[in-house]
Amino acid sequence: MYNIVAMRIINLSSGSDGNLTFIQSEKINLLLDDGLSCQETVKRLSVIGVKPNDINGIIVSHEHSDHIKGIDVFSSKFDIPVFAHQEVWQGLDDKLKKVSIRQRKVFDGRFEFQDLLITPVEVPHDVKCFGFSFSQDSKKISVVTDLGHINDKIINSISKSQIVYIEANYDRDMLYKSVKYPLSLKRRIDGPNGHLSNINSAEAIEKLVASGARQIVLSHLSKENNTPELAYTFISSKIGQDGIKEGEDVKIDVATTNIGSFFRLK
Repeated sequence: MYNIVAMRIINLSSGSDGNLTFIQSEKINLLLDDGLSCQETVKRLSVIGVKPNDINGIIVSHEHSDHIKGIDVFSSKFDIPVFAHQEVWQGLDDKLKKVSIRQRKVFDGRFEFQDLLITPVEVPHDVKCFGFSFSQDSKKISVVTDLGHINDKIINSISKSQIVYIEANYDRDMLYKSVKYPLSLKRRIDGPNGHLSNINSAEAIEKLVASGARQIVLSHLSKENNTPELAYTFISSKIGQDGIKEGEDVKIDVATTNIGSFFRLK
């Protein structure tokens, strides 16, 4: 591994099949969630030149399986601490049985980990759930997914982030035309504690660009009710109508189930 300037981040998988994000500073290597198997997690880390024993901690957003599937085995096998909000741990106790008591770390607000300041922000979902900002001096990266709506408190918490991974889970037309989902599930997804639609994501991005965001990564796309092309095209067009040019004022990428690109702050 080569020397890192400030911070860098890469999404190793995003979506309902499993979420895994790697964050690195000069002093630490973190995973945000791990919804892949231990074997697949090790494999994907190796692609970017990271060994399991290089990981200093795993931060958990919430208890859903697409975010925690690999944590139990990965943490216990490589003796890695797991950090979660005290209320999130209430839903994890019977799901992460292999994580030793010694490695169960609890936070209830912002905390420092080596050279990073980590700030959790609660987001509206059908279980207790958090997004996170990772800061170092004036440099800031934020990740917010699995939220039914976005409000001023969330925007204010992640404002001034140069890089933001934000949910663009579904296209409303695709969702309601779907023959696979019952109406009750469609309403849950589209509800205030479900997921963020393309249009709501675009509205949030406009505010984030105004606060300094220059790199947006659309995340946690539904494989049934969205596509990377649709999300990118719709959101780029929507913010363009309000005078924000993708590629000039902000760059937009899309996270998928494949390994993404590194983004870094120097």
